[in-house]
Amino acid sequence: MSSKIRIFSYLPNPRVWKSLITAKFANVDVEVIGDKPKNLANWLWDYDAKALSDDEKLVSPHARKGKRGFTGDLYKTDEFLEAHPFGTVPAAFVGDEKTGVFESNSIMRSVARLGNSDSLYGKNDPSLSSRIDSFLDANLVFSREHQVYILSIESLSEYTYDRMKSAYEFYLDGIESALSKSEYISGDYLTLADISYVCDFSQFLREGKYQEILKKQGFNIISQDIKDTHPKSINHLLNLSDQEQFSSVMGPYLDWYK
Repeated sequence: MSSKIRIFSYLPNPRVWKSLITAKFANVDVEVIGDKPKNLANWLWDYDAKALSDDEKLVSPHARKGKRGFTGDLYKTDEFLEAHPFGTVPAAFVGDEKTGVFESNSIMRSVARLGNSDSLYGKNDPSLSSRIDSFLDANLVFSREHQVYILSIESLSEYTYDRMKSAYEFYLDGIESALSKSEYISGDYLTLADISYVCDFSQFLREGKYQEILKKQGFNIISQDIKDTHPKSINHLLNLSDQEQFSSVMGPYLDWYK
């Protein structure tokens, strides 16, 4: 395998796991470079990303004002911003042309397209591929709500909590319905829809780590009754997470929950 895709991101990042798990099924070499979120302010954001010394940061021409989750300066090359106009991570560079691909589901799709497992993305059936895309889009909407929820969890408003609870119920109702008709989310075999669901919903389940913080504010864990309300959804996640292609990437991330 050759390194066809390079990803720069904060680590660990369940959104990057989507591409790494897909790569194991599709036999694609994906290279990941990065650091803990708080340390990315000390990195040069580029295809050739690297940690910068304090002296290098002082004279760097690439300082940019941090946005969306970062404060202070970040160091992004012009080439990085040309490839990734929104300037966010995870940021992938695909193929010999180092084409910039952003958003975790799109990066995952790039891996699938480069690989030798066409079943992951619909077996070259445009209609089925579009169905898979529909689940990925729904997953993205849910993930956006989750991001807002987690970032504000220590001073949570009733509005944000209720909005997350509504998004959770809407999303899980759809997944439960899909799994009541077939073994996998988009049909009879595993696809990107399943991989994306496992990674992003595993990250949502980490709300359980904030139980005491939520309780002090008068809120309950949103997913606390999932085994009763959405049994197919949670069993699907746990069963897949035990498969080698998933567990070798996710490690002990869900051990606390199991």
